[in-house]
Amino acid sequence: MRAIITIITLLFFIPLISILNANKPPVANISGTIMTKGEPVPYASVQIKSTTIGTATDINGAFRLELPEGTHQLRVQAMGYKPTEISIDASEAVTGNFNIEMEEDALRLEQVVVTADRDERSRKESTSIVNALSSDMLSNLQITSLSEGLAFSPGLRVENNCGNCGSYQLRMNGLDGPYSQVLINGRPIFSGLASVYGLELLPANMIDRVEIIRGGGSALYGSNAIGGTVNVITREPISNRYEVQLQTSMVGVGSSAQPDNTIQFNTTLASENSKQGLAIYGFHRNRSPYDANGDGFSELSKIKNSTMGLHYTVKPGYKSKITADYFHIGETRRGGDAFDKPLHESNIAEAAEHQINSGNVAWHLFTAPDQELSFFAAGQSVHRDSYYGASQALDAYGTTKDFSYSAGSQYKINSGANNVIMGIEVNGGQLEDEKLGRSDEANTLVSDQRSTVGGVFSQWERKMGNFSVSAGLRADHYSIEDHISHSDISNTVLSPRLNILYGLNNHVQTRVSYAKGYRAPQVFDEDLHIETSEARQVTHVNANDLEQETSHSYMGSVSYQMQSDKQNLELLAEFFYTDLQNPFDNEFGEPNEEGVVVYTRVNEAAGAVVKGVNMEATWIPSDKWRINGSYTVQSSEFGAAREFGEKRFLRTPNHYGYLSTEWNPSEKITFNTNATYTGEMLVPYFGPLAGEDGELRTSDSFFDWSVNLKYHIRTNVGSFQIFAGLKNILNSYQSDFDRGGERDPGYIYGPTAPRTLQFGVKINNFL
Repeated sequence: MRAIITIITLLFFIPLISILNANKPPVANISGTIMTKGEPVPYASVQIKSTTIGTATDINGAFRLELPEGTHQLRVQAMGYKPTEISIDASEAVTGNFNIEMEEDALRLEQVVVTADRDERSRKESTSIVNALSSDMLSNLQITSLSEGLAFSPGLRVENNCGNCGSYQLRMNGLDGPYSQVLINGRPIFSGLASVYGLELLPANMIDRVEIIRGGGSALYGSNAIGGTVNVITREPISNRYEVQLQTSMVGVGSSAQPDNTIQFNTTLASENSKQGLAIYGFHRNRSPYDANGDGFSELSKIKNSTMGLHYTVKPGYKSKITADYFHIGETRRGGDAFDKPLHESNIAEAAEHQINSGNVAWHLFTAPDQELSFFAAGQSVHRDSYYGASQALDAYGTTKDFSYSAGSQYKINSGANNVIMGIEVNGGQLEDEKLGRSDEANTLVSDQRSTVGGVFSQWERKMGNFSVSAGLRADHYSIEDHISHSDISNTVLSPRLNILYGLNNHVQTRVSYAKGYRAPQVFDEDLHIETSEARQVTHVNANDLEQETSHSYMGSVSYQMQSDKQNLELLAEFFYTDLQNPFDNEFGEPNEEGVVVYTRVNEAAGAVVKGVNMEATWIPSDKWRINGSYTVQSSEFGAAREFGEKRFLRTPNHYGYLSTEWNPSEKITFNTNATYTGEMLVPYFGPLAGEDGELRTSDSFFDWSVNLKYHIRTNVGSFQIFAGLKNILNSYQSDFDRGGERDPGYIYGPTAPRTLQFGVKINNFL
């Protein structure tokens, strides 16, 4: 009871005291200009530390702030520059004008990230390797959705797992999609149902940046963060800006090419005193189905996606800030044949209509210098109407309802060499999956699950000269109620982590880490998708005795950075070793008389090991060129032979990577060329050309090379960008797709799209 009273006191009295203290009137006005090498830095963030007082510079690099009495630390940040801090003594008689010079950070080592430690850290000072995809990078690569952009981060691969509906999966360091945790603004509300198509559902223009951490993250974010964590951070309002883009693409080669059209907009509005801000974004996509081999059945699904979202910020006082964000996604997709007919009149149809609503609210309170208390609550609802059927089946209609939530509180103390974070969090969800066509059955529910995870976490970081040590521990208690099997599963899990960084102030840095992770036995994304053909349907279920999966992740890295006025270079080698205990794996069942095959998820008693190395390089020979790339060498094997007598993970190449080159010959032209490489992999095939037990095939390797060009036109009314690009120039694409109504839709691998021509125009009011 005392604990409850304490929490209530924190919830009500600390915010009240904070707001009362925040009513002190400003006593000083300061203004200034942010410059670099004699040129202004537009849209830089100017912030008073341990307060919510802040603004953004205008197009001329100028800013103005009102401050309360006292001594303050002013911090200036901008993408591509090192943060700068100065001390300001504000009194009633003082009005200051400051000219602040910023130093370029071409390698973005000082870029602030928040995912590694649930707190702001520069990439260089983070004890974990953090990769970030910025909105500018996604734009330069002409990325439409999140799924395309993730391929340009080290150790990551995105693949299409279904030739009918286009179910995408992210693999991190060789581990399947369910081993990765996807966060929305730091909250684990991206559920298994949303993950079935989620990587392609999220448009790139809603994203401010994507932060990626490879390796175990359960100590910070709970279950599923074994392979790594992807944090999708949406746009925030810092200035008055707008942007509109129209793009059209032709997917495919020759007369079979199909259109893929998008329109998108972004706008941000900030009040003159920077105490309120609103960001709004919208996106609409219409893609026609693409048939790669002319058999009348699609390999890329038909998609219509409409997305709207907003982010609102208000600062009640100079010590508190409230943020709220919301987005709605309405998407329909369909794969198979006979697109002009109702679903049940086609030979094959896999279709889903999604209505997704997601929201998040947070309250940040600076209770003392370098101390912050925050409360948050987030939720996401997904309603999906689906049809997974063949041979004009009437019983293949279904509906799925899912609600996931996350709520909690976090307190952090940054006291020089010691930083402490502690918090409490409750995550959970409710899922119901129903087959509407089974009118002859009393209960049409096929999934009815409730899950609750309560957790407490704490992390301590200590800086000692050139060393930085970070240690964390999370305790979770999960409870999963399955109302179909009438089984309840619960357990308490401790997830520790330890990270050590040497070389805080050096050009050479080394990092070592250990993290324990887990996955609870629940409904996963593949359980909510059915591979369908006229010959067979594949469904996934959990074995009755399925147990929790545990991982032990070990990582070590060495990096070198060289920065100068003439050129910049960063090299990194990251070694990873993940020991999976009781890992989940599928046992393939035999087709029943209706052609339904059940893949049963079981524990592999012999375990599994995933190990390898990610090698990264970024070279900036001048201010006109930027070259970066990554190559991964790895192996993924079970401890004992599984299906087809193989120990190796299926659909997992041992070699893959990417290379991207950007050239800016003038202020008006931006040229980018990039490529991804995917090595050979083992792919199971269960089509009509194989026997009843299927066969294991070895895929080709692929080199997916793309180019794009932007031309900038600046006028008094705004900036215009005309762009064009050609993706997968060599048409390095699967050539042996299965054919006909009895094809195996799961026999799909390699690049997710054939040669694609893109062109469009963008209009905005900023440089």
